[in-house]
Amino acid sequence: MKFNIKYILGLVLLVTALPSCDEGFDEININKVDPTSLASSLILNKAIVSTTYLDGNGTLGMLCYNFGIVQQIITPYGSSLSGGNYNQLNNSNAAKVWDNFYRNVVKQVVAVVEQTKDLPMESNTYNSARIWKAYTFMVLTDTYGDIPYFQAGKGFIDEVVTPIYDSQEVIYKDILKELEEAVAALDANQPTFSTDILYGGNVSGWKKLGNSLMLRAAMRLTKVDPATAETYVKKAVAGGLIESNSENSIIRHTSIYNNYVANHLTAREKTNFYLAEPFVEFLKNNNDPRLPVFAVRYVGAKGGPEQVAARASSAQEDQIGMPMGYNDVSISETFAEKKVASLWDYTQVNLGTILKLDAPEFHVTYSQTQLLLAEAAMRGWVSGDAATYYTNGIRANLEQMALYDDKATIAEADIQAYLDSQTFDPSKGYDQINTQYWVSTFIDGNESFANFRRSGFPALAKNPYPGSELKGEDFIRRLPYPDGEIVVNSANMNEAISRQGPNTLETRVWWDKK
Repeated sequence: MKFNIKYILGLVLLVTALPSCDEGFDEININKVDPTSLASSLILNKAIVSTTYLDGNGTLGMLCYNFGIVQQIITPYGSSLSGGNYNQLNNSNAAKVWDNFYRNVVKQVVAVVEQTKDLPMESNTYNSARIWKAYTFMVLTDTYGDIPYFQAGKGFIDEVVTPIYDSQEVIYKDILKELEEAVAALDANQPTFSTDILYGGNVSGWKKLGNSLMLRAAMRLTKVDPATAETYVKKAVAGGLIESNSENSIIRHTSIYNNYVANHLTAREKTNFYLAEPFVEFLKNNNDPRLPVFAVRYVGAKGGPEQVAARASSAQEDQIGMPMGYNDVSISETFAEKKVASLWDYTQVNLGTILKLDAPEFHVTYSQTQLLLAEAAMRGWVSGDAATYYTNGIRANLEQMALYDDKATIAEADIQAYLDSQTFDPSKGYDQINTQYWVSTFIDGNESFANFRRSGFPALAKNPYPGSELKGEDFIRRLPYPDGEIVVNSANMNEAISRQGPNTLETRVWWDKK
């Protein structure tokens, strides 16, 4: 057999060189650009940002349920947009809050809590995360009732993939405890992070947010556990609340990072959603200077293409809210009476002010806090005058309009004229306070829906849609658990249903007592 000496020499050299291939292998293959881990403060930021949805489609939960139930924004269209407008179950839209919060917000905020709980140098991040966790689970439990709480977000941490459902009573009492402890533990002498998206590392801001959220959580219990409600209202006030619009919990948007409700309404849903008649009529009847900020009508439009700037009017006298109880066919029955040319001629939310693409979104505000204090004062739980808190709350929201856009600023003369017209009457105090809360929470569908159920105000008429699935209630009381839970966590879900009641739109959550 003949051997090619060149081939043999080459093979020998290759084999001899092989061990050297490992030298520097690890260093060469480490990506020195992409991080292998993220700072806890940045993960907390991501949780906060995710709370306001990750895309426009995610906003259909509020657009199709929350806004429609409280009769602020309505659509006459069904199919993929059905929900509160028809008092019907739309499994896709009803699951939006659950899917976004559990898959994103809960996962992120629980990760921060777990990562920082034993790190003294990150105690402020840890306690800020506890406050945001409380906010997160308030939205979830207010929407669905009994939910996974103590074991939620532990899939990657403890391999808990089928978390048990905790009762809303237990959840709320732990939320109040967590808020009290987290606020007390925040310390301006410990390290903070200027990258904090809400308060730039200002510990005082987080303390006031925590206490104001404690006030909100305590007031949820006014019907079901007034003793606990009073106790925590007093603790929240003693700890210090949000004292001005500059301390509001707010997400600021840009032309690149959009407000997703605005983005969705500006794009694919622009011609589909309208301001509801009860909301528009309340604002018109009270000569409310917020109406031009909230509303625009394309006068005489006979179709989507005619909703153009030349027809746009935000003048109070031009606004006509869409009546409740109609679909896109039967709505034509209203045209002659309401003096509109078509369904596209009804008033819509103003995409040039309160829902510009870069419009901010608010979580907890000075206005809402003052209005809750007004009710607490009515109940004798706090010192101070209910009428003063009430007036402060209205003024704060009127002044808050300037944060949406310069042209949304309400002149001081108009503010004072409106305040003069809204004399507080203690005999109607709960109605007045919570009706103003309804306006103050406009665009925050989660909070509008929760406080409407808790307080019973404003005193809205039942949605008369003839295809309503509600049999024993006038309004939707909660959203059902998603179908996905039937597949992945049915045993725990069924245990919650047996405790709470049927998985329907009519079952009341624990704090929502008649």
